[in-house]
Amino acid sequence: MSEVIFSFILVFSLIGALALGVWVSVALFLTGIVGILLFSNAPLSNVLATNVWSSSSEWSLAALPLFIWMGEILFRSRIAGDLFNGLAPWMRRLPGGLSHVGIVASGIFAAVSGSSAATCATVAKVTLPELKRRGYDEKLTIGTIAGSGTLGLLIPPSIIMIVYGVAADVSITRLFVAGIIPGLLMIALFMSFVAIWSILNPSKVPQKDPAISFIQKIKASGSLIPVTLLIIGIMGSIYLGIASPTDSAAVGVVLSLMLVWLYGDLNWQSFKAGLFSAMLTSSMIAFILAGAAFLTVAMGYSNIPMLLAQWITELGLNHYALIAVLALFFVVMGCFLDGISIVVLTTSILLPSIQAAGIDPLWFGLFLVLVVEMAQITPPVGLNLFVLQGMTGKHIWYLSLATLPFFLMLLLGVILITVFPEIVMFLPKMMYS
Repeated sequence: MSEVIFSFILVFSLIGALALGVWVSVALFLTGIVGILLFSNAPLSNVLATNVWSSSSEWSLAALPLFIWMGEILFRSRIAGDLFNGLAPWMRRLPGGLSHVGIVASGIFAAVSGSSAATCATVAKVTLPELKRRGYDEKLTIGTIAGSGTLGLLIPPSIIMIVYGVAADVSITRLFVAGIIPGLLMIALFMSFVAIWSILNPSKVPQKDPAISFIQKIKASGSLIPVTLLIIGIMGSIYLGIASPTDSAAVGVVLSLMLVWLYGDLNWQSFKAGLFSAMLTSSMIAFILAGAAFLTVAMGYSNIPMLLAQWITELGLNHYALIAVLALFFVVMGCFLDGISIVVLTTSILLPSIQAAGIDPLWFGLFLVLVVEMAQITPPVGLNLFVLQGMTGKHIWYLSLATLPFFLMLLLGVILITVFPEIVMFLPKMMYS
């Protein structure tokens, strides 16, 4: 009985710290300290030092700052402008016209970024002013960019996949491979919604641009060659077994620097700004991971993981009911925590229950990424909403309503991979069986 009481104390310590606005990483460390003092006689300083070191010295984590830096380098270049110019001729005749450009551009930039916020900000920087100038519906445009910006988490290389792979001891390369088909699926769902909305609301869609010849389209697509080569260089090195995800991140940084230098966008100021921003983001993630590892040890002493696994097992939920409960749980958490925090807080606790229910940890990783994507566009802590609020000056609730249809598309994506798990598992089985 005392274990249950102490467990509630531990959980409410964490919730209380977060509710007071304490940094997530600091809240994790403070709660871990409470847990060690309540449930263990182990020397606090030794446990803290050992776990912070072990959680920070994982070789796989070296890819994080490199992929983040790569995204920052590209964010400060004209890559987004070239993406728009290269894709626009192919999209102008579709229902919805150039509204589709932001979706496809987000999918392409996600393949060289790994960050949802970086993808959203980079594509919005060029797409929003251009579509506004052409008279496209503002709410649809904002929703499209916020929703498709989440593809930065799903389409490899993905920062959050690296974090999950380390936390759950799942192959990062297999996670990257598993994310390809779901990523393409979400692009198709987003574009389908835009097309259907445009057909139903013709008065809110500008007239289609005049048709251009196929040769002109091919010439315009020349601006996509550099970023295409960058994607091939990064992902090809992983899938061909030439480089690990960590090594490919270093390759991506070098190629990005070369590309931006050739474009003439690389100078000392942009180099410093990108490096400094990448350092801040990487430090934040590393601090959260270290705090989560420390809290995991404290929870191990408290038997919370065992009690939670036992409680879920005793509920007697079938496979689909368990997935529905977990999806609701993660979406609610996403209203208050960022995606990295959700992954590191829940993975070690829930994974035993997930495996006991017969759910593949690889599939669960992609499921978790999708529901975290939903959290990126839910108030009050939707990171993509914050990015667009800063760029548009719109109220957070206006942005939330604009992104609601894309939230529902992500929900549909979760349903589809649950009903048809081969959407996730097909490529990893084919490539690694």
